[in-house]
Amino acid sequence: MSELAPLANLASNFMTPTAIRASQPEPQPVEHGAALAIARRRMIETGQWNPAQLMGRRWPIGCVALEITQRCNLDCSACYLSEHSEAVKDIPLEELFRRIDVIFDHYGPNTNVQVTGGDPTLRRREELIAIVQRISRKNMRPALMTNGIRAKRDLLTELADAGLVDVVFHVDMTQKRRGYDCERALNELRREYIERTRGLPLSVMFNTTVFDGNFAEIPEIVRFFVCNCDVVRLASFQPQAEIGRGACGQRDVTITPQSLERQIEAGAECLVSFDSLQVGHSRCSRYGAILVVKGRAYDALDDKSLIALVLERMPLLTFDRRYPTTVIGTFIRGLLTNPLAAAKVGGWLFRKAWCVKGNLWAARGRVNKLSFVVHNFMDACGLEKERIEACAFMAMTRHGPISMCLHNAKRDAFIFEPIPLLGANGRFWDPASGRETYRVQQMARTNGLDRRLTEARTERDLPPG
Repeated sequence: MSELAPLANLASNFMTPTAIRASQPEPQPVEHGAALAIARRRMIETGQWNPAQLMGRRWPIGCVALEITQRCNLDCSACYLSEHSEAVKDIPLEELFRRIDVIFDHYGPNTNVQVTGGDPTLRRREELIAIVQRISRKNMRPALMTNGIRAKRDLLTELADAGLVDVVFHVDMTQKRRGYDCERALNELRREYIERTRGLPLSVMFNTTVFDGNFAEIPEIVRFFVCNCDVVRLASFQPQAEIGRGACGQRDVTITPQSLERQIEAGAECLVSFDSLQVGHSRCSRYGAILVVKGRAYDALDDKSLIALVLERMPLLTFDRRYPTTVIGTFIRGLLTNPLAAAKVGGWLFRKAWCVKGNLWAARGRVNKLSFVVHNFMDACGLEKERIEACAFMAMTRHGPISMCLHNAKRDAFIFEPIPLLGANGRFWDPASGRETYRVQQMARTNGLDRRLTEARTERDLPPG
């Protein structure tokens, strides 16, 4: 019996279908200033509070996904959308504006908001611009998550003018793009996307879904990013999970966050410290960074005690990721407020510069930074309660933010829920038809599409005008 106890304890940590159905978005705090303290309490309660933890110390949340369309122009074999997602019409702009305001009310300024989908570039251009402007004007940081097909230079320029901070291109073999038979071939497409953004005030990032078919090629992808780190700021690798309409099935047991970290190190050709900084739960997100000098990579987070000191003593700073020189200037000004931290960082910089002096001289002092993120999403039928409670990646719903993994596990319940129209008493917008309707009966939340279609018959169209 004792041998079965660990398995029983592990199983007890998973959410039951009943618990998943009953889960609700987070209640809104009294004011967003309390969000940091709430995040800290969550980290403490889940055993994730430590000197490296950013949640509750620097940020109240890692990021919030704002899905502005369920439509997509690719058919990825690891798609997280549901079988019914593309039956949903685009959410009205006024509702998206309201959700943006609610994100601010929850988490406050400088919140990272991912404008996503589906692919958000399928939304009407003027509406996409307006969404980015709304986020920026609330003093939050909008990021465009896209497969890049429609993200041409002119659109990216207009979005940058509207306040876009990050553009994140998703490119990998799960997308089944014609004419590309391996990740090395896809590097040509990645290079095309890099050139579209070159010179724009944008932080450029790439997402890669990792599955059985490309795990061995991860070092090749990493080498490509190292060679292009003059433009690329961050590379995110996400082990494929069993969610949505994905057809990959369960990934090989050898593909884990730890084995993926080793693949990243193989591509970077240096050790990468993935435990010096933490965002949320340690089994969900892993973060590392390297400094690249004359094509050679060096671990940027190799002194854990120094990083802990900086996190403890540095004031809360706002970094503008679009301009690297501004980030450096802000960091230096923050250091100068604490002589001990400044002295320690100065000593580390001297030692690091001495170690790389040959390459540093050849590069004329030019150093680029490249970050790596390993984000380990959970299978829809394997949600761990502790990881949900410590979630740093939320999805925005009509009722507020909820863990992205939990959202994906019950997506239809959220995307098919009728939306009350602002200032229109008794009128709702129906996601299936895209029309305004009166509701005779409020729909109960359910994961079953058949239930939703049955209840939809109690609706009637609004009369003209």
